[in-house]
Amino acid sequence: MTSFRNIMRIKKPSTAFFLCDIQEKFRPHIHQFLSVVSTAQKMNPGALGGTVQELDISNAVEVVSKTKFSMYEERVQTILKSREIKSVVLFGIETHVCVLQTTLDLLEHNYDVHVLADGVSSINYPEIDIALQRLRQAGASVTTSESILFQLLGDATHEKFKPISNLIKEYKEATSNNKLLYKATL
Repeated sequence: MTSFRNIMRIKKPSTAFFLCDIQEKFRPHIHQFLSVVSTAQKMNPGALGGTVQELDISNAVEVVSKTKFSMYEERVQTILKSREIKSVVLFGIETHVCVLQTTLDLLEHNYDVHVLADGVSSINYPEIDIALQRLRQAGASVTTSESILFQLLGDATHEKFKPISNLIKEYKEATSNNKLLYKATL
């Protein structure tokens, strides 16, 4: 009997980044909202976005509006198939609603899903850890933005190594203050 082990490596050409519902109306309600925004900015400055002013979506490959809680809608399914996407990096709000339902739908359709612990939050703080635990149990990889960035590079000789290293330095203070990342030690 051969055992199968999914190590969930990601490769840039077959990876999509999903930014979920970082909307202005949530700003006063979401726990550590600015930490979520900061992580979204760090992940792909100028290429990802949302509706808050800090995030520029003008260079996004696709912007798909949704009404369902899950982002895995028909248009998204078509895009993922046409681009031969195998893994999705997911961040945004709310962890226990849209992030959870999107992850479960993606996993059900055999995508590897990497949820950024430093890039998800909810209105009710305890919901975050409960949802992340549920996502792990379902088979998602719960990781960090910095880990994903360096995994995509793979090697210090990569042409983007210096810009990514500078990006990590640029966000060092914001990362240090991100209570989503450090909540286990609080």
